[in-house]
Amino acid sequence: MEIIAFIIGVALLVVGLAVSIGLHEIGHLVPAKKFGVRVGQYMIGFGPTLWSRKIKGTQYGIKALPIGGYISMAGMYPPSPAKEAAGGRAAGGFFATMVQDARDANDETMLTDHDVHVFYKLPVWKRVVIMLGGPVMNFLFAIVLFAILLSGIGVQTATTTVASVSECVIPADAGPTACESSDPTAPAAEAGIQPGDVIVSIDGTAVSDFAETSEIIRASAGEQLSIVVERDGEQQTVRLTPATATRVETDARGYPVVDDNGDTQYVEVGFAGVGPTVEYVQQPIWAGPQAAVENVGAVAGIMWQLPVRIYDTAVDLFTGQERDPNGPLSIVGAGRLAGEVAATDAPILNRVAGFLGLLASLNIALFVFNLIPLLPLDGGHIVVALWDGLKRAWAKVFRRPPPKPVDATKLVPVTFIVVIALVVMGGILILADLFNPVSLF
Repeated sequence: MEIIAFIIGVALLVVGLAVSIGLHEIGHLVPAKKFGVRVGQYMIGFGPTLWSRKIKGTQYGIKALPIGGYISMAGMYPPSPAKEAAGGRAAGGFFATMVQDARDANDETMLTDHDVHVFYKLPVWKRVVIMLGGPVMNFLFAIVLFAILLSGIGVQTATTTVASVSECVIPADAGPTACESSDPTAPAAEAGIQPGDVIVSIDGTAVSDFAETSEIIRASAGEQLSIVVERDGEQQTVRLTPATATRVETDARGYPVVDDNGDTQYVEVGFAGVGPTVEYVQQPIWAGPQAAVENVGAVAGIMWQLPVRIYDTAVDLFTGQERDPNGPLSIVGAGRLAGEVAATDAPILNRVAGFLGLLASLNIALFVFNLIPLLPLDGGHIVVALWDGLKRAWAKVFRRPPPKPVDATKLVPVTFIVVIALVVMGGILILADLFNPVSLF
């Protein structure tokens, strides 16, 4: 059964990724058509075509490998000089041939050299809007997913409703977890607190979640507290004196604190002996956009250090060390995580929440990655458009003739190197996700 659930999780991620890619390309397609650019193809995926249909001059289709997508716009670059001069091929080696091949492919998308329904003739701002459209769609989709997750489902929160009451105080370093006759009675049990009680306030301070409750109790060892609880719709006050208990000291992330010798550190805190009920608490509607923005910052930090992080991942792969759980993943790694989420022994709502969070994070990664200012990514095309606009503005200021459109095909060698680098990094991540994967559990 777990295997079936794992496969379902992977399949759902593939579908979710295909939807994300489709929305990304729609973000390019809609403004391109709005601005009058002729779009020959709209494809989701690469490889053999599984389905296609031509509608109003555009071939829409789905390909076998949902690892990307594209739209084919007419005249991404100006007509090649070779075509305008004599139509011959350029000589000069491997990269010169690549440049000419790119120009030939671009020329085939234009009806004539004076075709007006082409990308490169658009004003700069329209070209930027078209290229930004794809990443922005991923960002907006992530906002929707985070909104469903945080405001629709909610965040698992330890509430002030008591789920359990300990019978006794057990030392942190004690082996058994059952109460012995010599163990003192837990303060909450002695005060008469019962499962189902809702803690309203402590010594006049209202509490809204268990974190606030725990903070007051831990800081009040040996001090009597007046606690207002709601039971069966009525409020009543109980007196409770937290016992002094030795517990493992933790940092802000919840990890044990160790000294220079690696020994676990302990601290004395107040202990009452109540366990909270964990429930989904719906967040305000702005929590979705806020989470998306915060994730952009986190992912941007990873992308900024991507070569270093890929190198560290490669080292971990060959040495067998545990990988950084916050490091980059390939689609294989994301698929494994989706499978783990689906196969985990947890309520269905928990699994849905985990899947939505994963898919939202993937869309944030697509947003940030595509804005990297290198061709063939969208950010590279934006830089080319801005450079073209800067040249035209410079000529206008100094009353010079308008310059020729920027010919980005000259950057094909750089694009080729970027593509090779992306393939190598992707290959390392895939190998790492296969043989040294990150696991949620």
